[in-house]
Amino acid sequence: MRFVLPLLATAIAANVTATAAPTAITLDQTMANPDWIGNPVESAWWGWDSRQIYFKQKRTGSVVRDTFQINGGAAKRVEDKQLANLDSDNPVYNRERTRAILLRNGDLFERDLKTGALTQIVRGTTAASDAQYAADGNHIQFRVGSDWFSWSRSERLVSPVALLRTAKDPEAAPDADFRRDLQLRLISTLARQKQEKDESRDQRNADRAADATRAPLPIYLGEKVTIETSSLSPDGRYLLVVTAVKDGDKRKVGKMPKYVTESGYEETDDERKRVSEAGPLKHELKLVDVATRKITELSLDDLPGIKEDPLAAMRAAQKLDPLKGNRGVRFEGREESIRWSANGARVAVMAQAIDNKDRWIAGVDLAAAKLKPLHRLSDAAWVNNRGNDFGWQPDNSTLWYESEESGYSHLYLQTPDGKARAITSGKWEESNVNWSADGQTAYFMCNPKLPGTYEVCSTSAKDGAVKELTTLGGVESFALSPDGRKLLVRYSTAYMPAQIGTVSSSGGAVTQLTDTRSAEFKAREWIQPEIVAVPSTHGADPVWAKLYRPAKLEAGKKYPVVMFVHGAGYLQNVTKRYPVYFREQMFHNLLVQQGYIVLDMDYRASLGYGRNWRTAIYRQMGHPELEDYVDGLNWMVANQQGDAKNVGIYGGSYGGFMTFMALLRAPDQFKSGAALRPVTDWTTYNHEYTANILNSPELDPEAYKVSSPIEYADKLKGHILIAHGMIDDNVFYQDSVRMAQRFIELKKDNWELASYPLERHGFVHPEAWYDEYRRIYQLFERTLKQ
Repeated sequence: MRFVLPLLATAIAANVTATAAPTAITLDQTMANPDWIGNPVESAWWGWDSRQIYFKQKRTGSVVRDTFQINGGAAKRVEDKQLANLDSDNPVYNRERTRAILLRNGDLFERDLKTGALTQIVRGTTAASDAQYAADGNHIQFRVGSDWFSWSRSERLVSPVALLRTAKDPEAAPDADFRRDLQLRLISTLARQKQEKDESRDQRNADRAADATRAPLPIYLGEKVTIETSSLSPDGRYLLVVTAVKDGDKRKVGKMPKYVTESGYEETDDERKRVSEAGPLKHELKLVDVATRKITELSLDDLPGIKEDPLAAMRAAQKLDPLKGNRGVRFEGREESIRWSANGARVAVMAQAIDNKDRWIAGVDLAAAKLKPLHRLSDAAWVNNRGNDFGWQPDNSTLWYESEESGYSHLYLQTPDGKARAITSGKWEESNVNWSADGQTAYFMCNPKLPGTYEVCSTSAKDGAVKELTTLGGVESFALSPDGRKLLVRYSTAYMPAQIGTVSSSGGAVTQLTDTRSAEFKAREWIQPEIVAVPSTHGADPVWAKLYRPAKLEAGKKYPVVMFVHGAGYLQNVTKRYPVYFREQMFHNLLVQQGYIVLDMDYRASLGYGRNWRTAIYRQMGHPELEDYVDGLNWMVANQQGDAKNVGIYGGSYGGFMTFMALLRAPDQFKSGAALRPVTDWTTYNHEYTANILNSPELDPEAYKVSSPIEYADKLKGHILIAHGMIDDNVFYQDSVRMAQRFIELKKDNWELASYPLERHGFVHPEAWYDEYRRIYQLFERTLKQ
């Protein structure tokens, strides 16, 4: 089924206009501890019987999270004495859906879904993980550290299955050495002692193998590797192990000073590593025969395109050595990169090129110890790091996976003959796939109506018919009940933090279960943001935005304009959900109250708009986005009585970066701005995010130069506030300090740096929030009302 969207006008109202005037808000109330609003439902999950529901919520006036239970009535806090019988989220079901594995506090349990009986499997000091049902259904396999274990339901016994060691096998034959050979040939006593030792070892190993009560011998991978992840086949025969070279990452770790400390002395923390051609390390994939302990390195040679270097021209231009051998790959985590069929007969792995241009799904021929390519997704910019889920259907032979190959993330099925077909399609995106027990229905998040409107949808594996199951507009997440009959939906609205409700798995009206807002917050009238479509003058799709303005504009009046820029780059803020930036939303109410109009845009690179939107910033961060903000500014002037001579802009993280780009690259259009925790030089940011977009600084220095605000510092004409937490371990405080030094050296005026000694990337203290936004408000009052 394809969803058809109507042609868009320049503005589409997202909500019904409020019937009452907005309630006045103060800056102190806006930046207060958000407990006054009423804390959201942070997570929610089903009980074993598909009737009970649990959720977590922050306790007012505390950092403690309480667990609540709903069982046909009002929510009740789970008492301490009830915790031992509590269900957990993300259970692992057996094929028949009669039993489920629960992981709670690092310990494993099994719940009988017919009787509700709960059996504890392990109680340990080291957390168990990666639990799964064995192929026979009578055992549960799990990992503790690097070791794999199996629990027998009938014997109530935990037994080790595979014990991985990153060390040299102490009983392995020594390396070839002519002196040793000479000694054993000439000295018969030494030869006899060696023979006796070998015979004793062989006997011990044979006895151990023959005695079912004994633990297996360790599997030695060598002392030169680290174990990144491992995965045991449900039949217990094979183990896939991802390794990396030990101590191979030579990138420097910096030190972050802390000046305000409990000890009274300066202290330092290690920082994350910066983007560099030297990292991250490539991974290797090993297949282990559990019975024989034989280890086979799986060659990547058969992955299509693995030997081609898409960045060869850049490498040559920078006079860097050409790529030797295969491109490096990464396998990110067991759950993300290795999936076994339930019977253990098949396995698929997902590898992503370190250069970010390719993603492969491959099967493994277990008998031949060889990879078999199943799917390749390539992108001249970078492959999305979202929408990469995959797995096996209940028939143990049909593979399902997500792919952005159509330009939007969609769901595909591949039969054993290699033929694939899409079961969702259109100019919208699916995410968070959850299959029914029989594999016939996929449930997922969808946004077919508008990019910022999220519902739960379902589709049939048979014919690809897509159905919207909810009409909430702001679904955040969902969970299918153990019996498959209902969905537990977590959703929100512009001024309602996340709540939960239930709906039939076939769709219908949602039964609301919670409303945790305070009476004070619910009693207030707020400015409902209009979701508007700003036409693009650069050939892009309409740029969706949130507009905050008075219900009626005064005739002939020009309003100063404030533009907000969301952070994270690849994030979406123009939705019907309760915003991550809920304080900023209240601040926008305050600004409108004080005579401003505000526009909050999902500029190019934002989440939810497809591949072309996402990759528009490849090798030119801050350029397409600025074009979108200039279009937004012109739209505000033409349609909302915006004052083109009095325009301010602000945002944090990526929004701080974009504030700098606006003030420095369009100084005649943006009069003032507040850059909060900003990236000023992308060479200082992390590899995992930055190299996707700009490659590496050594390989693509021009991309970093045109994308880094510090390179444009001499262009400053307006007024700018820089605000940064001094112990920010995401965007380092150093970014703002270096920009400050550039402004000093350039003798620039009308800038200031506000430093917050006890704040990291996301501020947590109300006093710091208030001080930061007092400065922003005063900046706009001082510069935009002249």
